[in-house]
Amino acid sequence: MSKAGTQILTLTGLRFDANLGILDHEKVAPQPIQVDAELNLGTQPLLPRDDDITHVLDYRKVRRIIIEECTAEHVNLLESLIGKLAHRLMQLPGVLGVRVKIVKLEIFDDCEVAIRAETGQW
Repeated sequence: MSKAGTQILTLTGLRFDANLGILDHEKVAPQPIQVDAELNLGTQPLLPRDDDITHVLDYRKVRRIIIEECTAEHVNLLESLIGKLAHRLMQLPGVLGVRVKIVKLEIFDDCEVAIRAETGQW
């Protein structure tokens, strides 16, 4: 029986406002975005050594980092923001790879705009 497996932490549908964009109305007020993130934690025991949150990657911390990175300052380009976020998530202990998708929810009346980035090991 296997005692370990690949573990991927996923956060989906995280919605909040960020200062993002080059359009005039985007420069004066935050825009609603949605972030999805996957973190490859590599091979992990199927059962942690105990039931203590300090021995695993705390997803509350990951959520907080995503919000902080996306709201720290105004960023013109979605590409700049996603790169900054992917880089920061890769710095978390034990993270081997990161996949991030950021959606600008209200940029146009007829569609949303999204970009995905992937870095590290998958």
